[in-house]
Amino acid sequence: MIAGADDSQDIEQTGAPDRSGAPVVLRQRSDFLAANGGLRVGTPAFVLLVKSRQDADTTCRIGFTVTKKTGNAVVRNRIKRRFRALARQVLPDHGLAGADHVLIGREDALTREFAAMQADLERALAKVRDGKASTDRRPPRGKPRRR
Repeated sequence: MIAGADDSQDIEQTGAPDRSGAPVVLRQRSDFLAANGGLRVGTPAFVLLVKSRQDADTTCRIGFTVTKKTGNAVVRNRIKRRFRALARQVLPDHGLAGADHVLIGREDALTREFAAMQADLERALAKVRDGKASTDRRPPRGKPRRR
């Protein structure tokens, strides 16, 4: 036996923070691609994608993405940091259980007030919950093509 090791100590009592309220973060590309086929709601600071996973797991998962078109690495990381704080505050109460949520950052996410972004996310989640969100990326414009 190693000196100082105590087998009676639980893992939960190691002083690690309790993350029960925090949503699980999406990491795999396949999860982001699957969420792209779900419902979408646009706001000035972000686009929210929500896709139900159709499994028994009721955890709320979140993913963040900001394209290079938005800015350099400093700007993109700052936007993602704001999104993480936003998700920690809003998703435990308003997120859809058993669904994947993805926030796609826009340029206004850097300068928009945090309270306004929080209200936008709550409104967007309410639209998804009520079934008023769009399912397609862009509505067709103008005349249909002739083939």
